[in-house]
Amino acid sequence: MNTALNLVNVTLEYPDGDGTLKALDGISLKLDPGVFLSLVGPSGSGKSSLLAVAATLIRPTAGLLVIDGRDAGALSDADRTSLRRDKIGVIFQQPNLLPSLTAVEQLVIGDHLRRKPARKAARRAADLLELVGLGPALDKRPHQLSGGQRQRVNIARALMGSPAVLLVDEPTAALDHERSEAVVRLLRQVTDEFQVATVMVTHDTEFVPLTDAVASMRDGRLSAVRMLSPAAS
Repeated sequence: MNTALNLVNVTLEYPDGDGTLKALDGISLKLDPGVFLSLVGPSGSGKSSLLAVAATLIRPTAGLLVIDGRDAGALSDADRTSLRRDKIGVIFQQPNLLPSLTAVEQLVIGDHLRRKPARKAARRAADLLELVGLGPALDKRPHQLSGGQRQRVNIARALMGSPAVLLVDEPTAALDHERSEAVVRLLRQVTDEFQVATVMVTHDTEFVPLTDAVASMRDGRLSAVRMLSPAAS
C-alpha cells in the first residue's frame, strides 16, 4: 500500500526585497491512508503554504512531494493538474459554491471535468450527499442552505474524485460550535470510510482529540507529528 502523502525536506521561498522569505523550511511529513492529522499554529506560520504545496498548487523551491506513489515534481503541468483532480480533495475555508447550481450539480460538474459518464456521476453525487446528511437537499441551491450545509456540500464535492489525500483549510472558521463539531466529526467519518489521508488546518484546538495525530507549525517549520490515543477519537 502506497503512503498517501509524503513530503521530504520541502522548502518554499519567495523573493523579499533584496533577499528571500522562507515560507516552508525543510518540511517532512508522511501520512498513510486513513490517518487524520490536525495542523495547528499561529497565523503566518506556513500552514496555508504547506497545504498549497501538498495540493500541487505551488511548486516547492526544493524537496520531494509524493502523492499516492507519484512524484509530483517529475510531472508536467498537465499531469500535475490531472493528479490534483483525481487524487487530491481540497476543502477551502469558504465553500465557494456556484450560486446557480443545486447541491447535486455542484458535485456532478467536477466529474464532467474528469470526463466520467454523467449518469454515473449523478448517482455518486446523490450517494455522497446522502452520506453527509444532505439527502433531502439534493436540489437546493446555496442560498437555500445553512453555512453548515454548504460546508457539507464542500466535503462531498471533495470526495467525488475518490481522492487519496484530503486537504482541509479551517473548515469551522465561519461556523458556530455545534456545526463546527458536526463538520469535524464528519471529516473523521469520511477519513475512516474512504481511507483518505486527511490534513486539517485548524485554530479550534478543542477538536484536535477527534483526529489521529497533531503537528504544529511556526516560522515555516513543522514539529514532529504526535500520535494521539485511539481513545481520544
